[in-house]
Amino acid sequence: MFAPVYLDHNATTPVSPRVLEAMLPYFGVQYGNASSRHEYGRAARRALDEARQRVAAAVGAHPTEVIFTSGGSEANNLFIKGAAAYLPAGTVAISAIEHPCVREPAKALRRLGWRMREIAVDGQCRIRSADFQAALDERPALISIMFANNETGAIQPIDALAAQAARTGAWFHTDAVQALGKLPLDFRALNAAGVHALTLSAHKIGGPKGAGALILDKRVELAPLIDGGGHERGYRSGTENVPAIVGFGIACEEAVAGLDAAKLHLTALRSQLERGLAELGATIFAMAAERLPNTVYFAFSGVDGETLVAKLDRAGYAVASGAACSSANPEPSHVLLAMGVEPKLARGAVRVSLGRQNTADDVAGFLRTLGETVFQLQHLTTVHPHVAV
Repeated sequence: MFAPVYLDHNATTPVSPRVLEAMLPYFGVQYGNASSRHEYGRAARRALDEARQRVAAAVGAHPTEVIFTSGGSEANNLFIKGAAAYLPAGTVAISAIEHPCVREPAKALRRLGWRMREIAVDGQCRIRSADFQAALDERPALISIMFANNETGAIQPIDALAAQAARTGAWFHTDAVQALGKLPLDFRALNAAGVHALTLSAHKIGGPKGAGALILDKRVELAPLIDGGGHERGYRSGTENVPAIVGFGIACEEAVAGLDAAKLHLTALRSQLERGLAELGATIFAMAAERLPNTVYFAFSGVDGETLVAKLDRAGYAVASGAACSSANPEPSHVLLAMGVEPKLARGAVRVSLGRQNTADDVAGFLRTLGETVFQLQHLTTVHPHVAV
């Protein structure tokens, strides 16, 4: 079977062999419900407890601060909607570059009388300090700023921002889905600085889809999104997905154990890729920002990103487009627009997100294919200016 070189690890990652091996018994012989009182149930409960300890250890949290969810989207919704249900209507402040699973629930609060305030970023995808202070002057009740951007890879100084926000009394949340496994995370230190909650997802770190967690300061009260039997300290009712949660725990353990080596490897590959992109004449976004070691976001003048991604896929390389496109609404990335990138260039955006199994040969081959493909597209556009490519 044809298998393109996979360069889209910010979207999802392959399940690691150790994770799969750990999960398999819980689809078969260990099929108990963790709420049952017999041995099958007790075995499932022990597995959940061990996974909770592994997730907590990976981010410097206490196991009782880990609330398992179906993924990052649910965890983000749980914090934003759950916190809003406990507080009088006020202002929710989010960065202008948040993932839709933060932006959309924040927008939804408007129906309950809340105001949404977007915090501006600069041309390098970094929070504008003056606008952040202006947002704090409005005394928001909730603040959510992502740890690392899923498109550009730009990293925000979350500890410093949270410390600044702490003086307002706001509840501060950070979506750390892209940071886990690529950067050290210490919830205890972040919590001391003023972070009340942090979101994680399994499938970004070699774990399965369908498992995530909200790491929550126990002094914060949330209303659950799902009422029922009171699972997960009453915050997330429903029979736990034991196989996925077991896999999540193992994936966290592996991600942290290999963090330093992975950072060196990915940084070297990113540098190789960026050198090649510069030689090809690409614009690399957020180049001056501190970024994730695996993420490169770029565009070529006059080349449509969706078209380039499709051609690269057929040539054997799986990457992502930066446009949130549909046939009815071909809009460029809201992240790039917030950075002040011209819409025409933003529509050409392509993201490469490297993984631990990628090699220098993968990058070299990608650059060769990219150069040939871009030349073809630019030549076609030049010779046939009215042809849609």
